Order: sequence, then C-alpha cells, then structure tokens
Amino acid sequence: MSPAKLPVRRVTLRDVAARLGVSPATVSNAYNRPDQLSPELRERVLRAAHELGYSGPNPLARSLRRGRTGVIGVVYDSSLHSAFADPAASLFLGGVARAVQDEGLNLLLLAAVRGAAPAVESASVDGLILYATTAASPALAAARTRALPAVLVDQASQPGFPLIGIEDERGAEAAARHLLEWGHREIGVLALPFGPHAAPNVHLRARLHGYRRALRGSAGQLYIGASPDNSPEAGERLTRELLAAQPQVTALLCMSDVLAQGALRAAAGAGLRVPGDLSVVGYDDIPSSAALNLTTVHQPTAEKGLEAGRAMLALLRGETPPSVTLPTRLVVRGSSGAP
Repeated sequence: MSPAKLPVRRVTLRDVAARLGVSPATVSNAYNRPDQLSPELRERVLRAAHELGYSGPNPLARSLRRGRTGVIGVVYDSSLHSAFADPAASLFLGGVARAVQDEGLNLLLLAAVRGAAPAVESASVDGLILYATTAASPALAAARTRALPAVLVDQASQPGFPLIGIEDERGAEAAARHLLEWGHREIGVLALPFGPHAAPNVHLRARLHGYRRALRGSAGQLYIGASPDNSPEAGERLTRELLAAQPQVTALLCMSDVLAQGALRAAAGAGLRVPGDLSVVGYDDIPSSAALNLTTVHQPTAEKGLEAGRAMLALLRGETPPSVTLPTRLVVRGSSGAP
C-alpha cells in the first residue's frame, strides 16, 4: 500500500518575510503599496517570492479587507445568449464600460432568468445595474436584500434607486403617427414579451401605449403579436403568422430593429414590396438599420449605458444621482411609404 501524499502547503507572505529577514508588512507593501519601498528592496522581495513560489496576496481576501471588489454587476433579465445577440444590449454595455473603465472598474454580466437570481445573490460586486428587469424580478429583490448600490434601466421607478430611461412612449407614438400620415389604417405590431415575471416590463408597455395613443380618434386598427424572443428569426416567423391571419395589414410597427429585420426577410420571402406592399418601422436605430434603409425610432442606447455607469460611480462615492430620461426621435428612411 503506497503512502498517502501529504497536501502541499501554500507558501505565505510570512514565508517570504522570513527568507529576507523583513517584516510581513514590508512584503505586503511590495504588492499593495510599492511607493513605500525603495526600488531595490521591492525587487528583492519580488525575487524571493518568485523563488519560493509565492504568487501574491489572495485577490478575494484583499477585496474583502478593502470592502470593494472593483466589479460592477450588470443584470440582464434574460439569457446571456440574448444579451450577446442583441445589438442594442451590446451598445448599452459599451456605454457602461466607457463610464467606469477610467475608475479601474470591471463589468460582470449576470443573467436572472426563469424567476431565479442565485447569481445576483452571490456575486462579488460593488453594485448592480439592472437592465430592463421588472418590478417583480428576484434580481431587484436581491439588490434590496444585499443593500447594494443599484441603478435601474428601462423599467418602472422604485424608491431609493436612480432610474435611467428613454422617452419610450413618445418615440412609439411618433412611429405610429408617421404611418397614419402615410394613410395606413390596418397596422400590425411585432411586440417583445413584457417580462417573464408577474409584473410587466414597463418600458415595453410604454411603447404599446404610444402606438395606441397615436391611433386614438382615428380609424386605425392595431393587430398585436408577441414574439417569444428578440431575434430576426422570431420577427420573420411572427410576420408570416400575422399576415396570414390579418392579410389586410399594410404596415408593421416593430418594438425593436432586430424584429424589423425579420419582418423585412418575411416580406422578401413572400414577394412583398417594401414599402409598396408593406411598410416596416423599427425601434432602436441599431448600426445596421441605416444599411437596411429601415425607418425607425432612434434611442441613444450607448448614452443610456454611459448615464447608468455615471450614476453607479456617484452611488459608490456616496452621492445621490438624479434619474435621467433621454429623448427619442423618429428617423425616416425608405422602408415606410403609402399603402
């Protein structure tokens, strides 16, 4: 029977100090406060540490001592696949990163799907940015329980949290009025899901309210179909289904440019001219929309991320940042016209 192997003891900071005959504080300063040592002494410490196999202070323990991790969690209330596939989400994350990177902070993308939020409950982060979650999301409850600084984005306002949003309803109303002015009266809506939890996603509801408000007092009619996810494939499938059920529809209002891309594919597959047979209007104005000649509602997505990051930095400084609502505007291109 072979002898049991003894566990290898991890080399510690005190081992390095003993090798050099210096205090443990001196070794610690070599890593954490190098300005406190002469270059020659710091070089001796690092060389001895390398020879002994000491890899430096434990990052987690160091962050716990300091009370900061240097990481901001961004909570996406859907699958991570959806976050990476959605160009608008990528623009938003880029804006957040631009705001916090000069402060030496990093981002951790967290998903809270199917009503569970274990990642949010256990993540080692200094604060949370909750992107398009709902009032009933467990991620929001976890943020409250942990008493972490938190910024809400594209959702209903909550006491104690700054909110960054856009003029969702006004942008949607402008899009619907644009189609009415062209003479469209039978209009389909490709809607995004209003949230997986009991409470609706307020910013998507606001878009639907905007469409409906534009049609008040007119002879217009909306036919609404909800997509299970925000993808061109879902938009294409939903367009085919809606036009089969409501062939009188002459225009589509899409709650995202990604869904609108699918609508354009479906129109091409059915031999429909855009805008001659079917007008299509999106929402977001992602970079590819100009190349597709898509009429859409522009929202400053990257700026929204920038404002969310700035609000988080203010919270970490102990300040109370204001809520911010950014403007939207209709961008008219070639995918809309007379029926």
